[in-house]
Amino acid sequence: MDVELIAYTPEPDIIAAAAALLTHSKSDFGDLKNADPEKLRKVLRAVIDMGHTSVVEHAYFTFAISGVSRVLTHQLVRHRIASYSQQSQRYVEQEREYIVPPSIEKNFRKEYEEMMKKIWDFYDMLKEKVPVEDARYVLPNASATRIVVSMNARSLLNFFELRCCLHAQWEIRKLAWKMLKLVREVAPTIFEKAGPPCKTRHVCPMNKKSCRWYPK
Repeated sequence: MDVELIAYTPEPDIIAAAAALLTHSKSDFGDLKNADPEKLRKVLRAVIDMGHTSVVEHAYFTFAISGVSRVLTHQLVRHRIASYSQQSQRYVEQEREYIVPPSIEKNFRKEYEEMMKKIWDFYDMLKEKVPVEDARYVLPNASATRIVVSMNARSLLNFFELRCCLHAQWEIRKLAWKMLKLVREVAPTIFEKAGPPCKTRHVCPMNKKSCRWYPK
């Protein structure tokens, strides 16, 4: 899995903080934006802690993601306040690239690879005789894909709350933690308390007391 933060709003913490100040100020945005950075971050922390997270919607982040499965992207696009551009199986002939879940890697690697070979052998034969858009019907959910994703910071906070959880599916959880690490480097204030609710709010919405992260 490769995840790259390819674009983002400049000074996302400062922009969000100045937007928050603007709602209670007569000053111009430019003047508010040029205030003391530590003061702005303090304001932003207070606003986020109060739950007024609409101000962080002004910060956008774009990721280039590759080496992930169609299983993952089917889950990812359920996060609807976002923009997606995914590699098309209709126009792009698929290479023999697929994702192997850890449980299969441990117990059924040989059988799994044999099945993948059969599928791709059949796919390669089909695409010579029928349109690629039809040949793709035999491809598995394990097929590797590439996708570009853009989300605002508020959507990302929700994404991290749901997908950083230990009960999220393993592959999208791995993606979420990689994305969180990247955005924390450029927007540390917005995302300093981002993550699963057991870590951020010390609650478990699923009430999974058997989970090793369950709040004590």
